[in-house]
Amino acid sequence: MAGFGDPHMETVDAAGLRLGIVGARWHSDLVDHMIERAKAAAEACGVTDVVVSRVVGSVELPIIAQALAGSCDAVVAFGVVIKGETDHYAYVNDSVTSGLTRVALDERTPVGHGVLTVHSLGQARDRAGLEDSIEDKGWQATVAVLDTALALRELGKP
Repeated sequence: MAGFGDPHMETVDAAGLRLGIVGARWHSDLVDHMIERAKAAAEACGVTDVVVSRVVGSVELPIIAQALAGSCDAVVAFGVVIKGETDHYAYVNDSVTSGLTRVALDERTPVGHGVLTVHSLGQARDRAGLEDSIEDKGWQATVAVLDTALALRELGKP
């Protein structure tokens, strides 16, 4: 967490947009909370059409994000990947980030990256938007992806 440069986006007027949310079931207590914060952010932005889907782990997020991108104006993906003692962490993070980016570009639909890639459970808790968290990635990723969908609409991109 850099701790600086946050654009402090509270809400945007995204009424009429359809939002897809996909979350991993690993670390479900944190992901469930981020999904709830995403739904609250969508509601605060005027979004009433929200579709939520769940998958086992973070690696599966891109394929469901792609399916949601076909019927949604924006998609946001949530997961938690905590560094262990092997290189698996790096492979998962690379796969998820590349996959979500590819979906956004291929589908021309913004995909928010709300996957926490951290070194400890404490770092994940600090970012999950809990009462004692210092960041709220569920809210932030959702507002950012809705803002991007609005920017695309303004540019005349379907």
